[in-house]
Amino acid sequence: MIITMELDSQPKSIQSIYSWFSTHQLYVNRRYQRKLVWSQLEKQKLIESVLRKFPVPAILLAERDTGDYEIIDGLQRLHTLVSFIENSFPSVNAEYFDVSQFPTAKARADEGKFDPVANKKILDQSDISTFLDYSLAISIMRGATESEIDDVFARINTYGHRLSDQERRQAGVQDNFSNLIRQIACEIRGDASSDTLELSQMPSISIDLPMSKHGYDVVADEVFWVRQGILRSTELRDSMDEQCLADIVGSIVTGEVIERSKDMLDRIYDSNYSESRTVADTLGVYGEERVKSEIKYCVDEILKICNTDPPMKLRDIVFTQRSTNPFSAVFAVIMIAFHETLFGGQKKISNYAGIKNALSGVYGRLETSRKATAAGERRRNVDTVKGLIDQYVVDDKPKIVVSGHSTSDIDAAIRRSEIELPYYELKQGLLNLDNNRSVETGVLDKVAQTICAIANNGRERAGSVIIGVADKDEDASRIRDIDGIDPRRVGRKFAVGVKREAEALGESVETYFARWKNSLRNSELSEPLRSSVLSSIDYNEYFGLGVIVIHVPPQGEISFLGEETYWREGDETKRAPTQRNAMALAKRFV
Repeated sequence: MIITMELDSQPKSIQSIYSWFSTHQLYVNRRYQRKLVWSQLEKQKLIESVLRKFPVPAILLAERDTGDYEIIDGLQRLHTLVSFIENSFPSVNAEYFDVSQFPTAKARADEGKFDPVANKKILDQSDISTFLDYSLAISIMRGATESEIDDVFARINTYGHRLSDQERRQAGVQDNFSNLIRQIACEIRGDASSDTLELSQMPSISIDLPMSKHGYDVVADEVFWVRQGILRSTELRDSMDEQCLADIVGSIVTGEVIERSKDMLDRIYDSNYSESRTVADTLGVYGEERVKSEIKYCVDEILKICNTDPPMKLRDIVFTQRSTNPFSAVFAVIMIAFHETLFGGQKKISNYAGIKNALSGVYGRLETSRKATAAGERRRNVDTVKGLIDQYVVDDKPKIVVSGHSTSDIDAAIRRSEIELPYYELKQGLLNLDNNRSVETGVLDKVAQTICAIANNGRERAGSVIIGVADKDEDASRIRDIDGIDPRRVGRKFAVGVKREAEALGESVETYFARWKNSLRNSELSEPLRSSVLSSIDYNEYFGLGVIVIHVPPQGEISFLGEETYWREGDETKRAPTQRNAMALAKRFV
C-alpha cells in the first residue's frame, strides 16, 4: 500500500485559530459536513471548558492545494470558539468576550464584519488571556486525496457521534444518489451554495430554530417543509427533509414504491447491498437533472394548490381537524402520486382549487397505521391520491417539459446572493420609488453591464440577475406602502415582484416582461453571451408577485458590452478601464 498522506499534529492557540479564520484560511466542504447544529447551552459548555482549562477534543483539518485548511472534524467547536469572540453569545455566566482586548477581532469589528455588544457584562482581562492562550490539539492531513478525506470523515462518524440516521447515511458517502439528495434538499430549503464555504459563511446555510435564535440565515419557520407543516423545525435540523427526499427519489427512479423503513434507506446508501446498486443503475438511466427538475416541479404545483384562495398550509388541507402533527410519510405518498400523474401519466393540472378540495382531509382516507410502511400499502395509498386528483388533470402531450426556474430555484438564488456576491445581482425593478413612479434612468444599461461582468467571472461560472427583489428593509417598506403588496422575506432580502410595476405602468405582465427581453436583445452584449442570456431569461409567478430571472450561463471567453468590458468586485459591477484589465479577465478563460 502506497501512502502519500502525512499527519502533522501540533497544538495551536485559539488566538492563532482566529487568525486563520480572519484571513480566510478555514473552509467547510458541504459534500459531507452538516450544518451548525449546536444549541447555545452546548456552545456555552465548550467555552466554560476552555476557561476552566479542561481538555477539548482534537480538531482535524486537511491542507488544501492553496495552503488553506478544510475542516474534517471539529466544525461545531471551531465555529463556537470564533463566534464567541465575535459576541454571538455569552458565557454561562452571561459574560461576553471583550473585543477591545483582542486587536485582530477589533479590526474585524471595525471593518463591519460583526457588531460588538454594548453595555453588557464582559469577561475580565485574565479570562480573556486564558481563552486566547488556550491550546487546541490540531492534526493536519497533508497531501491527502479526496477519497482519503472522505474515508477519514466516514470513519470519524462511526465513532458514536450524535448524528441523526440520515446524517449518518450521508456522512462520507459520495455517490450520485447521495449528492443528488443533498442538492435537491439544499435547493428546496433555499440554502444552496457552492460545495466549499469559508467557516465564516456557515451561518448563512444553517438553520435557525424558533427557540434558539442564533441569527442563522435559514429561518426554519420560513422553509417549505416547516412552513407547510410537513416537518417540525427540529426534524429539519436533523436532515429529515433529506430522508424524506431519499424515499421519494428512490421510488421515482426505480419505478416502484419502496418500503418506508430505516433498513431500506440504510441499504440504499450502502453500496454492498443490491438495493443500492439498483438505485444507482436506474438513476443513471433516469438522469439526475431530470429527477431534480421534476421534484421541484411537483413541489411548485403543490404550492400553487396551497396558495389557491384562500391560502392554506398543506397540513391544514391534509387533516380534517386542526392538527400540529408533522406528516412526512403522507407527504411522500402525495409527492409520488403527483409525480406518477404528471410525468408518468403525461398530465397537467387544470383545476388547482378542485385538487385542493379533493385532498381535504386526505389523511383520514389513507392507511396510516404501522403496516402503512410496507411497499404494498404505500402503493395503495399512492393510488388513492391519484384517484382523488384524476378528474382535475388533463392530457399534456407531448410530455411535460420542465423548464424555467422553480420557486425553489428563486429562493435558493436569493439566498446565494448574500454569500456568493460576484455571481448574483438583485433589482427591485424598473421604477423609482418616488410618488411619480418614473422609470429609473439607466437601469436597463446597468443590468446589461452587470450581466457582462457576471459572465466575466470565469470559465464554468454562471450567475443570475433577479428582478423583483429588494435588498433593503426601507425599500421593502416603501414598496408595501406605494404598491399595496406584502413583500415575501427570503433570508435578509425581500421579494416584492414585478407585477406591481406592470400595474403602475398600466401594462400587462407580458408587455412588462418584453421590456426586459427587448432591452437585452437590443443591447450591445457580445455574442454568444447575448443569445444565451435571451434563451435563459424566465418569468415565474412566484407567490403571485411575479419575478424575472435573467440567468447568465457559463461563457467560454471574455464578454463585452460594445467596446467596453466589465467585472465584479464583490457585489459591485466595475468597468475594466485599461487593456491590461481586459487581458487579466481574459486569463480567467484560459
